[in-house]
Formats: sequence, C-alpha cells, structure tokens
Amino acid sequence: MIRVATIGTSSITERFAGAVAEVDGIRVDVVFSRSAERGTAFADRIGAPRASDDLDALLRSGEIDAVYVGSPNGAHAAQAQDAIDAGVHVFLEKPATPGSAEFADLVAAARARGVVVFEGMRNVYDPGMARVAELLPHIGPVRLVSFGQSQYSARYDLVLAGETPNIFDPSLAGGALFDLGVYPLSALIHLFGAPTSVSGSTVTIATGADGAGAAVLAYPDMVGQVSFSKIGVSHRPNEIQGEWGTIEIDEITAPREIALSLRARGGAPGSHTADRVEGAANNMVYEVARFAALVRGEADPTPDQERTLAVLRAVEAIRGSG
Repeated sequence: MIRVATIGTSSITERFAGAVAEVDGIRVDVVFSRSAERGTAFADRIGAPRASDDLDALLRSGEIDAVYVGSPNGAHAAQAQDAIDAGVHVFLEKPATPGSAEFADLVAAARARGVVVFEGMRNVYDPGMARVAELLPHIGPVRLVSFGQSQYSARYDLVLAGETPNIFDPSLAGGALFDLGVYPLSALIHLFGAPTSVSGSTVTIATGADGAGAAVLAYPDMVGQVSFSKIGVSHRPNEIQGEWGTIEIDEITAPREIALSLRARGGAPGSHTADRVEGAANNMVYEVARFAALVRGEADPTPDQERTLAVLRAVEAIRGSG
C-alpha cells in the first residue's frame, strides 16, 4: 500500500484524493496544512485519518511513502526537493515547476535517491487520448494541429476588482499558460514529441500575469498551434489535420467525443465516423494509477519526465517570446 500525504487544501487536492480512493494499492493517510485547524477540517472532508502542520517532521516520519504537492506553483520545487531528500516519492500537480531547470534538478535528485518524481497531467493518461493516438495512422502524414483550452475564471472578476488571487499572481507562477496552456501543450508533445522551435505571445492582465495567449510549435514536417485563456471562453473543437483526413476532439483535458473524417482518395469514398470514449468522471484516476505503477517499479518514469521537461521548455519559450 502506497501511503500518501497531501500538501494543499484546494479543490484540486480534494479531487486528487477522490481519484486515489478509486485506485487500488494507494491511499491518502495524512493531510498537511500550515494551519492545523484548516488541515483537520480538510482531512475530515476527504476522509483522511489525520492532519499535520509540520511538513519536515511528516516527511521524515517514515509513516508516508509519497507526497502529493498541490500547493501554489511557485512552491512546488522546494517542497518536492524536501520530500526527495527524505526518500519520499513525489506527485506534482501540474505544472510540475515554473522552470525546466528546476524539474531537471528534481529528476536528477530523485534518481540519485531512488524515488520517483512525477507530474500529474491527466489528459495524457486518459483513454480518450489513447484513442486519438490509435487513429493517427488513418489520416496520413500530419501537417497541422490546433489544440486549445479556454475557460473563463471567476477569479478574474477579483482581478477586475483590483485584487490579486493566487491563480493570477505572477510571483506564485500563476496565469493562464501555467494553469490551462500546459494541457494542450502536453497533449501535442505527448502525441508528436518535442518541437524544434516554439514562439508565442501572451496577453498581460492587471496583476502582471498572462490571461490568454497562443503559440506555434514547429516540427520538421508539421506545425502545431496552441491557444489558452482564463479571461474568455472557446467552443471551438481541437483538430489534427493529416493529408488523408482529420481528427476532431471535443475536450483536450478529457477527450470523449472523437470524430474521424477521411477524404475520398484512390477511388475510395470519403467517410465520417464518430467515437464516444467512456472514461472516469474524475479522470485524475488515470494519472494516479500511472504514479502508483511507477512507484511500484512496474514502469520507467523517464518518458513521463522527458515529456514534462519538453512542455516546460515550450512554456519558457512562449514566455520569453512575449
């Protein structure tokens, strides 16, 4: 049994705990919060046996095997390093760290210590994404990909009122790129590998964080387009264009409706088929299952870590190009 401690008491941590409850061989044993009162209340809410307000003692107690880091993005690297130093496996909520060098350092430290460091990117482990990968050979050479994730944040109303909520605080690595843009970036890099170059642009809001943006990822024989926003809404489907046909995807974070359209060629008529992929309501279960398998030594975490590094490098290129 993999015994997990959670860091963070937000809704995403609650969702993580719900996913853990659906996966065999792993459980949440303790909640960490700097506030003992808040930690106890959160532990009661998710059904964890206890809470702690001393992270250093918890990591070195020998009573946990892994930690889920669901704190603000800017705190991820230091908390993960503390856990690795204590010989504890680390599950990082996305984005793993604000920078690629920080994550590379964590990977090296984890390998030296004999533990796993892992970023939870729920869409790449979803069965819908596996179905997309299965359909790719049917559309021929892929030439253009357009993925996006735009979701208006209620916390943007706080920004408009002059406040700086965590999710839009640049000092905490907040903003639309880190919160939403990493989903289409991860999907693109998961399916097609690391790009040869990345350029992009973002819209800066009053807090100094990015509220929306877009990027172009260049490959030797295709182009990927990524868009993201927390200050607007999009109803546009995601699309992969090949020379023989097109794949259309409803939701990049949890692909469920996937359509394949093939053009007429070689005397064969064109066709259109639509798939409905069944998946868990809380699709964090798939990343939790992957993490548990890695901790048990059933798979090599290197491909997961390399994808995370490629995504973080793409994020840096987008931020660097404006």
